[in-house]
Amino acid sequence: METQTITTLAALEACIGKAIAAVNLKVIDHLDEGALRWLSAAPVMFAGFGEGSRLQVTLGGGAPGFAGGTAHELRLPLAVLDDATGARPGVGFGSLFLLPSTGETLRVNGRVAQVSGGELRVTVEECYGHCAKALLRSDFWAASPGVASPPDAAAFVSASRFMALATLDAQGRADLSPRGDPAGSMASVEAGRVWFADRPGNRRVDSFRNIVTQPRMAALLLIPGATHVVRLSGSARLTTDEAARARFTVQGKTPTLVAGVEDPSLELLESPALARARLWPVQARPEGVDVAKVLFTHVKLNGNKSLGARIASAALSIPGVTGLVQKGMEKDYKDNLY
Repeated sequence: METQTITTLAALEACIGKAIAAVNLKVIDHLDEGALRWLSAAPVMFAGFGEGSRLQVTLGGGAPGFAGGTAHELRLPLAVLDDATGARPGVGFGSLFLLPSTGETLRVNGRVAQVSGGELRVTVEECYGHCAKALLRSDFWAASPGVASPPDAAAFVSASRFMALATLDAQGRADLSPRGDPAGSMASVEAGRVWFADRPGNRRVDSFRNIVTQPRMAALLLIPGATHVVRLSGSARLTTDEAARARFTVQGKTPTLVAGVEDPSLELLESPALARARLWPVQARPEGVDVAKVLFTHVKLNGNKSLGARIASAALSIPGVTGLVQKGMEKDYKDNLY
């Protein structure tokens, strides 16, 4: 693996291409009305807390409405989190909010501002929607409740279909990214390392960029329908090794990169948050949250004043264009899932 390890951002970009500036047009620096409605309807979230080389990832869940806030502040009761020990003022914060019967997810990043009175307050720095590919690949919402969990962590990892991956950049900004695959292709334990693959997604590739500059990571692995999770932590390395990549071939598509987590810590845990969220059998998509409208509105609200940003915003204001873009997204999900 060592001879094919990716150790610089230049090497990463040579492998997967440079980040496209247009993907950042969907990122806003606050919680708009659509994002606040999304939070109010979400029964489950993933949260990552990080500072220096320390990273923690946990689940939050309960009746929809546990999360809320204002334009520039996200508020969460500490009681909804499985493990709130990482929530300390000043640490980086990354989160992911899911809606029933919905593939797209909402990501909210920032820094913990205050932890007091049983409440966590986060200063919001980024808010944006994430594409549906991870949940589609994992068949996340098709599960039935009461799925039996494998008896040990390594077997659970191999059977997992969804991962929430937390990383930190060099400035201590946290990111939490969704990943999904069929069982057997999500992650595996081989030769003392935990492996997982890169897949097409939102094209920001924040997680892998962070790993190159700061290799510590933490993740939760799930089997949809089960209320146990595996908590993974360690130092990750990226590689283009052909044999390592071949293990993750799906639908004839072999990933360009895989990550190997060295000296991993694996813990099989019951998640009270998942039990409270009651995700399965899946409920109907919440009323009052127009996912496509939320995503398109974020492009219009983006503070980027470049010509490209102004053109994109103006184009989405043309009657009928948002419907065409939505159809384009659905076609991409069908044709480019891998």
